[in-house]
Amino acid sequence: MPIDAEAASEWLTRDDTPKEFVWLHFDLANSACERWMRGRLGLPDAFFDTLHEGSHSTRIEHQEGALFAVINDVMFNFELTPSEIATLWVYTHQKLLVTARLKPLRSVDSLRESVRRGELFRSPAELLAHLLRDQADLLVHIVRRTSVEVDGIEDRFLARRVTETRTDLGGLRRVLVRLQRLLAPEPGSVFRLLARPPRWLHSQDIQDLRDATEEFSLVLNDLAGLVERIKLLQEEVATRMDEQSNRTLFTLTLVTVLALPINIVAGFFGMNVGGIPLAENHHGFWLLVVIVASFTALAGWWAFRRSRNL
Repeated sequence: MPIDAEAASEWLTRDDTPKEFVWLHFDLANSACERWMRGRLGLPDAFFDTLHEGSHSTRIEHQEGALFAVINDVMFNFELTPSEIATLWVYTHQKLLVTARLKPLRSVDSLRESVRRGELFRSPAELLAHLLRDQADLLVHIVRRTSVEVDGIEDRFLARRVTETRTDLGGLRRVLVRLQRLLAPEPGSVFRLLARPPRWLHSQDIQDLRDATEEFSLVLNDLAGLVERIKLLQEEVATRMDEQSNRTLFTLTLVTVLALPINIVAGFFGMNVGGIPLAENHHGFWLLVVIVASFTALAGWWAFRRSRNL
């Protein structure tokens, strides 16, 4: 059930050992939240150092008998291709789960909905594993929607709308690479946690965390495959644009070759020097026309023959 700050303080000061656990979620945009956490929760300084450090890479670590997690996720109000990333800081102990964020996240909202619907959790570690699975499900949703968009881009590419296709692919690839870099958990931290978990962590909790990380790894593999597909499609687009540039260059070269004979003849006869041939011949003009046309036809035949052989 939901509790407020007073109920949380009363629960934390109880002398007996409660069977249930509590989940406290804080919005760090309110400066009073961090002061309340420092004064009431007794969290280690390492957790607050994590809140202010520059590295936001996704990881789960075992420190001072508790689990410290930094989870990056897509912001709540994302559109078709999400690019805004928010960070969630998590402290997990035997009877306490503390999460803190600056901006709303989709996975946290999904987890809160599960709690409101009455879904039961046996431990904070199971709640953390559920949070990781929700994040993986959201990433699956992003990959599916992006795959549909890539399919549409590929159809436009086959319809030879190359310029628009290249721009769209570049934007999608940048977003997916950023998601892959920020959302992927550090493999070293997960390996160390599963190899040496806290003593209070039950075997089922360890298995849940292992399953969640494996599921997340599969999603990241799908994301990497989608990025590779976009890369290959970009290479095909670049190849087609190179072919179009080569055709344009060949056309310009062909025009230059066809105009070469008449330019040479015009250059010689435009010198206005003595001894110009056919100057006194009444049919000289038509003779030059025949000569120029013959050389032009010969040059055009040679050029088109070379183009068919390429």
